[in-house]
Amino acid sequence: MIRIFSILVGLFFTVALAWSLLLGGINLSKDGLPHTVEKAFHEHPKALSLSSDGWFGKFDRQQLQRGFQVYQEVCAACHSLKHVAYRDLAALGYSEAEIKAIAAKATITAKDPLTGEVKDRPGLASDKFPPVVYAGQGVPPDLSLITKARHGGAAYIYSLLTGYQNQPAKLLKEFPEAKTPDGLHYNPYFANLNIAMPAPLTSEGQVTYGDGTKATVDQMAKDVSAFLVWTAEPKLEKRHQTGAWWLGFLLFATILAYMSYRNIWAEKKGH
Repeated sequence: MIRIFSILVGLFFTVALAWSLLLGGINLSKDGLPHTVEKAFHEHPKALSLSSDGWFGKFDRQQLQRGFQVYQEVCAACHSLKHVAYRDLAALGYSEAEIKAIAAKATITAKDPLTGEVKDRPGLASDKFPPVVYAGQGVPPDLSLITKARHGGAAYIYSLLTGYQNQPAKLLKEFPEAKTPDGLHYNPYFANLNIAMPAPLTSEGQVTYGDGTKATVDQMAKDVSAFLVWTAEPKLEKRHQTGAWWLGFLLFATILAYMSYRNIWAEKKGH
């Protein structure tokens, strides 16, 4: 009886799986045109070189500060950094006083430890960046780990920020029904080509860098991409240093082992 029941259960799941695959095939055939458009016009991320790249990469502190400035002045209105605390900014080269000043500009909703009352207060260095209250449709993604969560990492972010453009004439000619809907924006680096976020970086000088660097759209995109690499991997430099140390140790141990092998077995091989 148990054997028959097991066979029936297995048969049920087999039929359910086959049915889901059949429905998926039907939907895919119905949605074949958009898939064809995406495959033909979707572009891979542009090449991006950052100082943090490679086995021995290190962060450029000035670039990270510029990227944080772009985040603050352009991105922070819609995107949060919930995994980053204000005191973490010390790693970017900010002083304790500067961090306290940055944190104090934020409004934190928290429980008063004395009264237990939940109320708003200025941010402290120990606080994490507060969540963003977004009034539009949908919730923009948190950017703390975005370069780890998206294929292409920083190169994808950089390409997306600099990739807004009009739809190609070829696309509209071959697939007129694939015209970007109202309220969306064409970007060939986005998965389905049409993104709800309008271009955040629109003109040169949108921010004014304190170090005198010219704030072109390309430069701002690179800087904020570098900053988001840091938010996703704040211990990257330490990890690189640890890896380099272990590689050196293993190389030394390998050489030592080989020399010991030659010394111990040299005479025995002679016999």
